[in-house]
This record gives sequence, C-alpha cells and structure tokens, in this order.
Amino acid sequence: MFFGAFMEFGNRDGVTEAQAFQEGFRMVDAAEEQGLDGVWLAELHFNPTRSVMSSPIVIASSIATRTKRLKVGLAVYVLPLSNPLRIAEEVATVDHISEGRFEFGIGRSGFARSYDVFSIPYSESQDRFAESLKIILQAWEGKEFSYEGEYYNVEKATISPVPYQQPHPPLRIAANSADTFIRLGEAGHPIFVGLRGMDIPELRENVDQYRKSWQKAGHPGQGDVSLRIPVYAGETQEQAMDEPFESISGYFGRMGSLYRERAGKAGLEVTELADGRAERLAALSYDDMLKTKIAFGTGESLVDRFTQLKEELGLDGVVAELNPGGLIPEERVLRSLKIVTEKVMPAFK
Repeated sequence: MFFGAFMEFGNRDGVTEAQAFQEGFRMVDAAEEQGLDGVWLAELHFNPTRSVMSSPIVIASSIATRTKRLKVGLAVYVLPLSNPLRIAEEVATVDHISEGRFEFGIGRSGFARSYDVFSIPYSESQDRFAESLKIILQAWEGKEFSYEGEYYNVEKATISPVPYQQPHPPLRIAANSADTFIRLGEAGHPIFVGLRGMDIPELRENVDQYRKSWQKAGHPGQGDVSLRIPVYAGETQEQAMDEPFESISGYFGRMGSLYRERAGKAGLEVTELADGRAERLAALSYDDMLKTKIAFGTGESLVDRFTQLKEELGLDGVVAELNPGGLIPEERVLRSLKIVTEKVMPAFK
C-alpha cells in the first residue's frame, strides 16, 4: 500500500511566510530520508492565514530537484482556474525535472471563493474541468492540434516538452459524489477519496460502484483508490489523542464552513448535499471523529486502523494529513511522520 503525505505548507499565528516554506521543505526532506513513498501538494488561493501553497507546481519543481526517490503529486491541481495549455507545459516540465516521479492529481476544488475572486462562476467548474482535461491530454500527444469548446479554443498548437512518462504522468482525480465514482470508473482513472463528507458505509458503496464500473468498461485490474485521511501518531495512546485535539477540532469546523460556502453555487442537488454534510460535521464529537473520520494512535494501533480501512474499502494507498487544522507544532508533526514510516508502513509493504 502506497503511503503519502498531504501537504499545505501551512501558515499559523507566529509563523512568517518564509518560515512556512522552511517548515514545509524540512518535512519533505524528512519524508525523503525516512522512506515515505510520496508527498501530495494542495492548491490554495487567497487564504493567507492558512497556507502559502498558491502555486503547487512551482513547489513540486523544487521538491523534484531536492529529492532523488520521493514521488511528488498534486492533490489537486484545480484545472478550471488556469489555462489548460499552460498546465500541460508546466506539468510536462516537472515530469522531466523529476525524471518520472510526478503524479498529476486533478479536481475542481470545493473552495467556491477562489472561483469568485478569479471571476469564474463555480457553476461552470465541471464543464470547464472536462474541457481542460481534454485539451491537456491532446496536447501531451506532441502533435499540432486545434480545439473549439465552450470555454477554451486552441488553434494549431504544439507544446514542448511532452511528458517524460509516456503517454503522460499518472492521473488521479478526486471523487466526491456517487455519479463521480461511476464516471471515473468508466473512464479508468485512479481516484482520491475521503471520509470528511461520507461515512465508511457510504464510501464503501461508492468505491464498490467505482470498481464495478471500471471492470464493466474493460479496464485491466480493479481500479486504484487512495484515501485522504487525518493521521496522527503518538508514542502513547494518550499522547496521540490529546496533542492534536485542538487542531482537528478546527479542521472539521473549517470543513463544515467549506460545505456551507459551496451550498447554492451549483444547483439544488449540490446545495442539499453540501448542507447535509455541513450539519453532520458540525455535530461530530471527538469520539465520533476517532471512530469514523480520522486515524490517531500509536504505531501499533494505527496498523490495526489501516488494516481495517484497507479491508473495508479495498485501499491501494493512504494520503495522510499529518497536520490537520494546521495547529500542530512542527516537531510533533515530524515525530508523527517518523512513527508512521518506522512502525506503520512496514506492515503494508
């Protein structure tokens, strides 16, 4: 099972932007040294109290040059917010710099405010995403092409470079709704999944539908599912429960606000879904979080937790959020990473 870490290069009170970058790169260096499989980079705009990760493709390039083994991916590149030809060029460039260690995680993002500031209607995000992906994949063929769509037009373009990995870096797409799981299974795309807006039984049903759609479409294998989940490892169970409490409480409060922000942006069905998820997150107790949404514990108990999740969901990978909420001090995050790499990962290799 692939073990990666989700990274935001987070900001918090008392930390300068320069320090946020320094902390992020120290985490990358530790991940490389300790044998973590990869890191996944967020894309966050106009949120200076939370993150400096507004340009993850640039940070990915830096990580590619300072590491030799670690895979680096985006989780996710928000396609509707950028020009698809530019994305195709930049991703292919980083793929070469990393010599094929790059993974292209893509999505639409749930941060509707970013769309507002960029003057892009969030209601257009799904169609813009689909057009953008078509253009990117066609551009990576390395031939002159033209494209005429509702949002993008391309006339006789040939990009350079084409990707190092052929035909292109691995794609992974965030799946957040029942129809998305089916559509991505039919298309044969690996997926990110999460427990923030779904409980395990609902997620298991959606993953089952994804795998059925994958097989029905005739793709080899059974698909590829990576779970993004808050993870905290302590030397004792008490430490693992107490130390991240404030941060994880803020994390789920923020997620509830995010779903409320999305409500009303893309039609009645999405509004009802977002409102329902916001209400469920707001009502979570810490015990509920521990049972259904997160993985906190000692190395031994985390092995049990991930074994359970792997069996229930058929996981191929874990994307660990090692500082959910962004309030956990750096030294504790690095200690948690060390426990995960030394005491948890070996059980799944």
